Parts: sequence; structure tokens; C-alpha cells
Amino acid sequence: MAMILLADDDAAVRDLVRRALSSDGHTVHVTQDGVEALESLSANGVAFDILITDVDMPQLDGISLAEKALIMKPALAVILMSGFTDQLERAARLRVRRLLSISKPFTLDQIKQVVKSVLS
Repeated sequence: MAMILLADDDAAVRDLVRRALSSDGHTVHVTQDGVEALESLSANGVAFDILITDVDMPQLDGISLAEKALIMKPALAVILMSGFTDQLERAARLRVRRLLSISKPFTLDQIKQVVKSVLS
């Protein structure tokens, strides 16, 4: 099972994703924004496998978070969540082997499937 770092400024989305992925046996570390996620990534001794982040967040958006996270952890898989498909186009510049995106709103089964796909 995967160690997942989740960053989203919406408490309802954070709770939904955490419950869905925890029920599949993954360990999910929840953060409220990109800055907190970046701090967790650098300060935490945990080797995260996947970063799941909302694209649209204050202070440090999800794509900027992913760019900084990949400098620190190049093998990290990234899943971008967004309600705006045009924001996901910015992700094309990310240099990552395993990058997937999911459009909001999504179901529990959809987020579980995206995580399974990025782990394959």
C-alpha cells in the first residue's frame, strides 16, 4: 500500500479522499494547503509514494507544489485534482514519470481507480 500526501484547501474533499484511500489500505497524510504539504514533505521522515493535490489553492497552488516536491523527491507520483480543466493544461510542464489528473467532482471509486493506475 502507498504512503500518500494529500493537499487540498477544501475540508470536505480532504475528508472524502482520506476516507476512500484509507479504506483501500493506504496511509494518507492530510494537509490544508500547498505550503503545509511542502513542509510535511521536507520535514517528515516518511517516504511518500504519491502526492495528491488540488490545483487551485491559495499561497502555493498544486502545480507549483508539484514542481517543488519533484525537485525534492523526483520519484514521487503526482495526481492533480481540479474543477477547471484549463488549469490542468499547466501541468504539461511538469517533469514527472507518473502524472495523472482527475476532474472534480469525482466519486470514491474514481479516486481509488486513479491511485491504482498511478501505482501500476
